[in-house]
Amino acid sequence: MIQKLRNSLTLMRPYQYVKNGFVLLPLFFGRQLFQIHCLKAALIAFSVFCLVASAVYIFNDVLDIEADRDHPTKRYRPLAARHLSVPWALVQMGLLLALGLGLAWTQGMAILGLVLGYIGLNVAYSLILKHLAIIDVFVIAIGFFIRLELGSVASATSLSTWIIIMSYLLALFLGFAKRRDDLILADGGVSSGIRASIAGYNLKFLDAALVVLASVIMVAYLMYTISDHVIAFVGSTHLFYTSIFVLFGLLRYLQITIVENRSGNPTRILLRDRALQMTVGAWFGSLAWILYG
Repeated sequence: MIQKLRNSLTLMRPYQYVKNGFVLLPLFFGRQLFQIHCLKAALIAFSVFCLVASAVYIFNDVLDIEADRDHPTKRYRPLAARHLSVPWALVQMGLLLALGLGLAWTQGMAILGLVLGYIGLNVAYSLILKHLAIIDVFVIAIGFFIRLELGSVASATSLSTWIIIMSYLLALFLGFAKRRDDLILADGGVSSGIRASIAGYNLKFLDAALVVLASVIMVAYLMYTISDHVIAFVGSTHLFYTSIFVLFGLLRYLQITIVENRSGNPTRILLRDRALQMTVGAWFGSLAWILYG
């Protein structure tokens, strides 16, 4: 039974909760991180998203169970590896949805509406949209926008247009990097278990898309740091110094993607790559010093 519970936890993909940290970004950039009532509301919203996202992952695993069994890494997932049954997974998904939606309902209709929108978007993605090249990545990026909006509404913190733009572009960047890894697997003879949208990509297109997006992200971040409105809000002209960490982080991820050919799971890369961890840590630390110092 203990092993079954461990597999159930694995099925929820808790390591992916790192992505839900986007819910807390409006609070951080809005300089409200130490406002207890705002922080509490944002953490509740974060918890809601973790519960709902796990339910969505389970739904996707149930749909893709046969394809995952032919995938070089996804075949080790609990359902694909037959460590858990589909009925068990569906019950677990139902419980997570009930908990997530119930908690969202206690936080107001705006929060509940955003969460339902995220669920609806992911159902459409799992059934249809993930098979459409380019659209599949854009839909994933919308999910990050919903995270930002949820954090903004929950903590009653205004959401900067710059943060929306940069977060959406970053999500596109990571999404296309992931598709590149899928394409390499497909070209390597792993044809089954790879999503159908890969037929709409090739390496030249994806490499060009990654370079374009990395460039636009860098320019957008620089424009954010020198914006008169941002400088007035922060009360400092030193924000642009943090761009060095953004540039290094983008180049390091491009190196991982194009040189090392291992961009299949952005969350695991962040959790394992020391250079990226130090870069992100230094970026957040320097931002915190400027915003809250």
